[in-house]
Amino acid sequence: MSDFKIGGTIAVNRLGFGGMQITGDGVWGPPRDRAEALRVLKRLPELGVDFIDTADSYGPDVSEQLIREALHPYDGLLIATKAGFTRGGPHMWHVNCRPEHLIASARKSLRQLGIEQIGLWQLHRIDGRVPRAEQFGAVKQLLDEGVIAHAGLSEVSVSDIQAASKVFPVATVQNAYNMADRGSDAVVDYCQANGIGFIPYYPLGGGGELARAGGKLATLARAKGATSGQIALAWLLKRSPVMLPIPGTSKVAHLEENCAAAAITLSDAEFASLGHR
Repeated sequence: MSDFKIGGTIAVNRLGFGGMQITGDGVWGPPRDRAEALRVLKRLPELGVDFIDTADSYGPDVSEQLIREALHPYDGLLIATKAGFTRGGPHMWHVNCRPEHLIASARKSLRQLGIEQIGLWQLHRIDGRVPRAEQFGAVKQLLDEGVIAHAGLSEVSVSDIQAASKVFPVATVQNAYNMADRGSDAVVDYCQANGIGFIPYYPLGGGGELARAGGKLATLARAKGATSGQIALAWLLKRSPVMLPIPGTSKVAHLEENCAAAAITLSDAEFASLGHR
């Protein structure tokens, strides 16, 4: 796999793993098959995946705890996590980015992951009910105190990134982005121009619909002896050198299929045939 240096210092392979799906239904509680979830996590370094994205709200806490059980002490791995949501039940998400909550959540993630510093910590959302200066100030405090090494943002615009960058260095941006949802094209371009890692969540679309898509995607997949999902991931990797897709799964077989996408190279013509804009 090709790599990218997060914050200019931490090199990771560009195809990572998202830790949301190793929790229960509705991203709530433990997974249905705990043993398989642990097998998925333990298989990651064997497949060359060294960048794992999670959040304290996944479960909540379940994803971080499983990652620690399977992979601690994380030799050669970057475990990135996020904070800014509280949970009331399955499929229930409540934004809470009060400074005291963000700081307490980051310190809790330290304990749950069993580490002394979080390599990459991300503001899960910008809270419209809390002054931005307070939210960004909390992130800077975490950086200044050494709780986190690098900081990122999620679901933001170019102007959001620029505003945050006046307070702390923005190492990554995590927005919904895939072949079918290109609403963040301008953000991808801005990140590339400024050396910011772009982490597309839902890289296969919500519910993985791109893995089942027809038309040009399926035609190209057949021609290359690949699945539609693999081509969709290869498209992301081709889209920008700062792109860090994090397809998630709770099954080892699906994980192996996703990781095989890193070996697929799309020509400029093949990439163009799928549409850039």
